[in-house]
Amino acid sequence: MARSTFVYVTYIRTTPEKLWSALTDVEFNKRYWFGMHCESEWTTGSSWRLVSGDGQIFDAGEIVEAERPRRLVIRWQHRNKPELKAEGDSLCTMELEPSGPAVKLSITHTIEREASKLIVAVSGGWPKVISNLKSLLETGSAVLQDPYPLQSVDSGKK
Repeated sequence: MARSTFVYVTYIRTTPEKLWSALTDVEFNKRYWFGMHCESEWTTGSSWRLVSGDGQIFDAGEIVEAERPRRLVIRWQHRNKPELKAEGDSLCTMELEPSGPAVKLSITHTIEREASKLIVAVSGGWPKVISNLKSLLETGSAVLQDPYPLQSVDSGKK
């Protein structure tokens, strides 16, 4: 079967324990995920949800694997946009690996379908979310305030 995959790798000056906490703590999530947060017990088999500030569930699924503070695998289904929800479950794997004074964070998001609209969407979202996470952990503040840039009047014109 065909597969669509997005991979994002970054190095964050922190410890695996602090990064794991940042990925799994509701209040910390809100500081880098544009007001959204993840809800879960963070144990294998527990439910998982990505919730907006007003309580809307954008994504939901299940923790497939949780090996604190090394590896987290989430079965993930988008719930907000019908065309993305129709694609079904995807799998998001987060691996945390010590690397000197930093932690290598690798995120691999896959779905068993070719030319996935969901993978196109997460490929725009993950870099913004993780850039904010990296900045917040390293400097104490997130770098981006809006998940989607405002369109300029001249966009698309040369």
